[in-house]
Amino acid sequence: MLVLDASSALYAWDNYPINQFPSLWAWLGRQAATGDLTTAEVAFNEIDHKAHDCALWLKAQNVTVHPITQALLLDALSFKHLLGIQGELYGNGVGENDLLIVATARAKNADLLTDEARQPSVPLDRRKYKIPAVCALPEVLVKTLSFVEYIKRSRVVFG
Repeated sequence: MLVLDASSALYAWDNYPINQFPSLWAWLGRQAATGDLTTAEVAFNEIDHKAHDCALWLKAQNVTVHPITQALLLDALSFKHLLGIQGELYGNGVGENDLLIVATARAKNADLLTDEARQPSVPLDRRKYKIPAVCALPEVLVKTLSFVEYIKRSRVVFG
């Protein structure tokens, strides 16, 4: 199972137009319908806000949208403390929704599909960590992959 971050959904939607890559989107639709590709509620809301037509497409595919639970909130809060984020002072790194998405992936024992930039060197200030750096922390340990890595890993040939 994969948990889809808004960044990957928007990347795919913008760079692989459905009318030009119908077999890719048919495959993604099957992944969503079978529960292999899921998303967190906050990620779905971000997708809906930025690309409503993409959210409608995901909904039509019956994508599983994981609700934010008390357990996820507590896990995200532990990540927030781990990163040294005080109150709402998130800095240039992850935001509250990002932490909830990471918590969702971890709770589902799933890989996180994100196209948020990987940082070539991890900043000393953990408040500046992006999603991949947070996921790589030993206290978090969620595997991340980009949309293109996801396609390559699938070994599906789209023709």
